[in-house]
Amino acid sequence: MRFITSESISNTVKNLIISSSINLPEDTRKSLESALEKEISESGKTVLSQILLNADIAKIENKPLCQDTGLAVFFVEIGADVAVKGKNLTDAINDGTRAGYSEGFLRKSTCDPLTRKNIGDNTPAIIHYDVTDGDRLKIMYSAKGGGSENMSKIKMLRPSDGKDGIIDFVVETMRAAGPNPCPPNIVGIGIGGNFERSAILAKKSLFRELGSRNDDDELDEMERIIFEKVNNIGTGPMGFGGIYTALGVHIIKEPCHIASLPVAVNLGCHSYKHDETVI
Repeated sequence: MRFITSESISNTVKNLIISSSINLPEDTRKSLESALEKEISESGKTVLSQILLNADIAKIENKPLCQDTGLAVFFVEIGADVAVKGKNLTDAINDGTRAGYSEGFLRKSTCDPLTRKNIGDNTPAIIHYDVTDGDRLKIMYSAKGGGSENMSKIKMLRPSDGKDGIIDFVVETMRAAGPNPCPPNIVGIGIGGNFERSAILAKKSLFRELGSRNDDDELDEMERIIFEKVNNIGTGPMGFGGIYTALGVHIIKEPCHIASLPVAVNLGCHSYKHDETVI
């Protein structure tokens, strides 16, 4: 059994939050630079240039990439041979979230859904746990802003809708989203499971490296088809027109009920803030 202190977990979470709010992920930067080279719309090129300039300024001045510093979302893989000393794991992550948003001077965005009163410290964090073999603790963090999250969709398709129905649903979701999710977007898609599981799969898919190939040949082909169709919509960077409405399309699938075909779309904005580490 390997023991990890709750204090070290909280410090790790705090550092992930602060760093990812400032530093554009390298795979995202490369994708934006590639889009800038290939974009045919002059207004689209201007927007992409401004997005990259914004990232440079954020890094130089140690400031957040965006005013919407999001809700704290975690995917945590805890090995069966790991034990947390001190506070429990959930409390440790929430302590790190409070510290990260406070010490990083990041906007606190959690509020009561009815009264709209701000909670004040951006907790509770949204945490998805998986128990794995071994003695590692893997923490994957993302800051999910309102724009991209609000344009996400879930639908219970008929099994007979098949791949074509899935593709049509994703494309129409992106068409309806327009400029609201701050394109170009990373399009995360979850297929299968059940109602809530498909949404979790879609959100988790956003952590895959941009530009990487899906290990499943059938899903890889679907990703390429959706990528082409979405970029033919014409929304373009920040809605100013162009061929880059999406930077990438990522799909995860799991088995589902014989009578169901759940599909979820969860979006990452052009500066999707995320990071991960292993303790």
